[in-house]
Amino acid sequence: MPTASPFAPSGMTRARFLRLAAGAAGGAALARLGPATASAAASPLPSRSIPVSGEPLPIVGCGTYRGFDVDVGSTEYQELADVLSTLFAAGGSVLDSSPMYGRAEAVTGQLLAASNSHARAFLAAKVWTQGRSAGITQMEDSFKLLRTPRIDLMQIHNLLDWRTHLPVLRDWQAQGRLRYVGITHYTASAYDDVEAVLRAERLDFLQINYSADDRAAEQRLLPLAAERGVAVLVNRPFGGGGLLRRMQGRPLPAWAAEIGAASWPQLLLKFVLSHAAVTCAIPGTGRAAHMRDNLAAAIGPLPDRAFWTPHLPEMVA
Repeated sequence: MPTASPFAPSGMTRARFLRLAAGAAGGAALARLGPATASAAASPLPSRSIPVSGEPLPIVGCGTYRGFDVDVGSTEYQELADVLSTLFAAGGSVLDSSPMYGRAEAVTGQLLAASNSHARAFLAAKVWTQGRSAGITQMEDSFKLLRTPRIDLMQIHNLLDWRTHLPVLRDWQAQGRLRYVGITHYTASAYDDVEAVLRAERLDFLQINYSADDRAAEQRLLPLAAERGVAVLVNRPFGGGGLLRRMQGRPLPAWAAEIGAASWPQLLLKFVLSHAAVTCAIPGTGRAAHMRDNLAAAIGPLPDRAFWTPHLPEMVA
């Protein structure tokens, strides 16, 4: 159990200490991850501060949708152990899951328990149901499946019944069961509602879709999150997968080397991460090789927005 508040300027929980210690070793670990990161500078995986607390959060994490919905003990499950070890070895920490992701929460909890790695993970979960009682039951199940007495971030998924759930989240945050609270969405058609909630409520996190071919969040939500001091997790940084499929077989543009991008996923993640309002991107994967590739996107230059303007048409063609 923590001995000091994670929000106090001088406070440091064991979990936070281990995450920071892992980050301090990240540069050397990245150099061992494979060819994509062999030339990385001897610095930890870059982090950005969570505005409400100042806590550093590594800028690349892992989503568990589909990839973690597997049978415990299967070949895919064994691969997931390598996914997590790769993430943690590089100094990463963010794992995002949900009750809607099938077996993902249970698998995540089992993997973390088997490797004694709960203290290295920043666990983000979700509530997605109608009614106070149903929401409490769903979240209590998440605690059990993830095998943890405290969840770092609880998010109201797709704003479903958010007025009912938010008071519960705030109460649990005050009790120390949750460290941060937030909301999520994944479609631009809901952005008006998302904006209204961001303006009306004090939130710690926003999780939203954003990619080179889906830039609507740039118009109001990302600037508003920065203005309101809200950390941003980006889901669907590859455009839901469709963008990557279109890029298969296409050579990387020559200018990709200028910013240290050795693959299309790295290039797409660098675009997302180059936005100053983005705290962390959470591409989903169940493969260690993809996790290594995603982590490598955090190394090297993240150009300003002006750099991308002439290159975006080539990326999304």
